[in-house]
Amino acid sequence: MDARRQKAHELADRARITFADGCWTVPSQSGNGSYTVILGDDGALCECPDFELRGKDCKHITAVKLFKRRQERGVEQDAANVEPAPKAKRPTYPQAWEAYNAAQTNEGRHFGELLADLCRTVEEPARTGRGRKPIPLADQVYAATMKVYSLFSARRFMSQLAEAVERGHVTQGMHFNSVLKALENPALTPILRRLIVLSSLPMRAVETTFAPDSSGFCTSRFIRWFDVKYGVTREKAEWVKVHLMTGTKTNVVTAVEILDKDAADSPQFKPLLETTAANFKVETVPADKGYLSAENLELTAALGGTAYIPFKVNSTEGNGSLWDKMLLRFLLLRDEFLKKYHARSNVESTFSMIKRKLGDSVRSKGDVAMKNEVLCKILAHNIMCVIAAWYEMGIGPEFGTGDDGERAVLRFPRVTG
Repeated sequence: MDARRQKAHELADRARITFADGCWTVPSQSGNGSYTVILGDDGALCECPDFELRGKDCKHITAVKLFKRRQERGVEQDAANVEPAPKAKRPTYPQAWEAYNAAQTNEGRHFGELLADLCRTVEEPARTGRGRKPIPLADQVYAATMKVYSLFSARRFMSQLAEAVERGHVTQGMHFNSVLKALENPALTPILRRLIVLSSLPMRAVETTFAPDSSGFCTSRFIRWFDVKYGVTREKAEWVKVHLMTGTKTNVVTAVEILDKDAADSPQFKPLLETTAANFKVETVPADKGYLSAENLELTAALGGTAYIPFKVNSTEGNGSLWDKMLLRFLLLRDEFLKKYHARSNVESTFSMIKRKLGDSVRSKGDVAMKNEVLCKILAHNIMCVIAAWYEMGIGPEFGTGDDGERAVLRFPRVTG
């Protein structure tokens, strides 16, 4: 018995399924709301996303059929004649535990080295004026990213920074306030975005499928307002919204955009995909319905790939030949389409990895600092992905080959600040 039928049995056994005005109401298994099910002579309909995607009986429709059959035959007779539903076997995935354990136990040793290699590619701007010599941008990037990776406060991070000076990862030590000021430096924002792209390049050998999505990181800033309707004061936390593109095999982030928290997802598809296509061969781009548009489908095709984005209930033909072609594929080859589409779940895994390992909130309070702190999280995540691929796939962190065909001395290409 598959997982959907198992969940349908659980709904039929425990949920409060009701019938009124020709429609069945089935509570959501998550406890948030309910779904309307209609059983007709020509088939059944449900308003849940699973039915909309698959076009087949979902767990809510199956639950209603089971519930209705039990009502017709009587609960006692049904319980006597129908065997209890067996528990569905959860799918398992193979894991090379020896390589995984080696990557995790050696991550801390390699992280500082790779981060330092990346930071050495940052060129210093020409200095103007007099006064004390500023802290090099490379040192600022290293200190800010390593602090975010360590999950320490700026003061507690000082011992790790001293070790980085001893190992030659940074040129000089700095006060803990200087580390915090580095996060507030707007000059670091474009540098961090470029380093995120550079840190993803070792994965070009294996990544051809990329998935976009957005998520939020909570902040310590709150908004308070007076609700006139109910006469009470309400408040909620601000958050930083991140749009990114990730490879579905290694979960490495290939492009990132941080905009206003109300910025829509679909317009960010173009810059994310173009940045990714500049460095990777793009074959498949699975994305959720928020990215559905004829422009996004055509852009993906122009870059040599195919976008697998589910169509909405009200989607119709007539928006272009590629739109019509993908709509027919979605309607007629649903199983094949969904198999490609479900690769997008890996972008959810990417956000989960970042938030579980590096925290789902930011400590900074300024707008620039909050954005830079999130970028530091993503850069740290990419370096961890490179280390994991190094041990588990044998993909070294070297960037490529030199003019003589030998491995390049630098592990990453040079980038200007």
